[in-house]
This record gives sequence, structure tokens and C-alpha cells, in this order.
Amino acid sequence: SAVAAGAAALGSVAATAPALASATPLPATGWIDLTHELHAGFPTFDGKQQFFMEPKYKIDGDGYNLNYWRLEEHCGTHIDAPLHFSADGRSVSELTVEDLVCPLVVIDIRAKASESADAQLTPEDIEAWIAANGDIPENACIALLSGWGDKVDGEAFRNADEKGGMHFPGFHVEATNWLMENSTAKAIAVDTLSLDYGQSGDFAVHYSWLPAGRYGIECVANLDRLPASGASIVVGAPKVRDG
Repeated sequence: SAVAAGAAALGSVAATAPALASATPLPATGWIDLTHELHAGFPTFDGKQQFFMEPKYKIDGDGYNLNYWRLEEHCGTHIDAPLHFSADGRSVSELTVEDLVCPLVVIDIRAKASESADAQLTPEDIEAWIAANGDIPENACIALLSGWGDKVDGEAFRNADEKGGMHFPGFHVEATNWLMENSTAKAIAVDTLSLDYGQSGDFAVHYSWLPAGRYGIECVANLDRLPASGASIVVGAPKVRDG
């Protein structure tokens, strides 16, 4: 089955804005780009190059610049659509505008991620966020802030050991199960390569969250520039059929 479209454009506004897009501009105090710049050397899950760009026409001689791209859907900042880990889930082109604009919850686990690269976001982290910030908003996106975005330009982003096993934070399946049982969250996001932590051998979060009709966003940038609550996220994705 096809997977999610790559290189999603993400933005966030620090405001108590409505979850749905409307003709009235969102009341904003500032906009933050949550997308990493995509390039040939961007870290990937398998460690191999996944983005290629070749010039097809050049301004000198052709009169304009135009490049040919070849990429795997899961390189750079991108969406994991429900179809990624299910036989009949929605593709990225079937996600609605209502799905792609929502309140943003930022749960900061940088302290424990600095102690262990294998740290996971747990139900206890969610409950601590609620104790400090109030209830999770309806139809929210829950973002994991581990500080891994600072490592994106080097090998530390994959953080592979001598056997090739990766070590980076992610969601614990008990946390995503908690969200499905106790909230209306429609999306989760991470500043790492995967919704599951690097040492996951079963992709438990992928196999439970995505088939439930929800989506994920991986390799998100600049979460550390956002408040824990009060922001909204606007997610853009190439509308590729069956992607």
C-alpha cells in the first residue's frame, strides 16, 4: 500500500484560534514554520538518500530554471496517513481541511530525553500536561518535544549504534491508547524520525494509531519555539491520490 506524502508544509500560530479554517483570518501573535528544509543529505529512517534533485532546464541556455525531483514519501517533514499502516485507511489526499487545521498540544519530554535517547512519551506525561494546562482541546494534534530537532544536521538524529539500531524518543503505545480512549485527538507529531521510538521492533504506535483513522507527522521542526498550549497547527500536504 502507498504511504503518506512527503515534505509536508507545517505552520503554527500562537493564539487561541478556532480549529477549523474560515474566511476570517486567525487571530495570531506570530507564525512559526514547523518544516525542516529538505535536501539530499537529510537523515532518513534507513540511512540511505531518499531525496534527489536534478536540473532539467537552467536559466543560462534555457531561459528558466526547472528541476526534476525523485523522493521517497517519508523523507523530511511529512505526514503518516492512515493508509501507511492499514489496508483501507485514508490516503493523504483524503484528509480533509478540518483534519489539517487543529489546536496544538506540545508535551515537553526534553529532560528525560537528555538522560536517555530511548525515552518515550507516556500517559503520565499527558496527565502532567493536563494538570499544568487544563483539558486537551477537541480534535487536537499532540506533539512530542524531545529536542531532537537540534540534531537534524548530523548522525545524532538517527543515533545508530554499532549494530545499526537507532536510538531516539517517540510515543509509547500506552500514551496513544490513552489519547484514543480519553480524547478526540486527531493527530500526533514528533521531532524525530518516527512516531515510535527508535528501538521499537513492532511499530506498535503506527499499527494502533493510524488504522484508527488518525494521522501522524514526523520530523517536525521548531516545537521548542511554541507554548505548551494555545497554539494551532496548519498542516499542508501534497494532494497525491493514494499517497
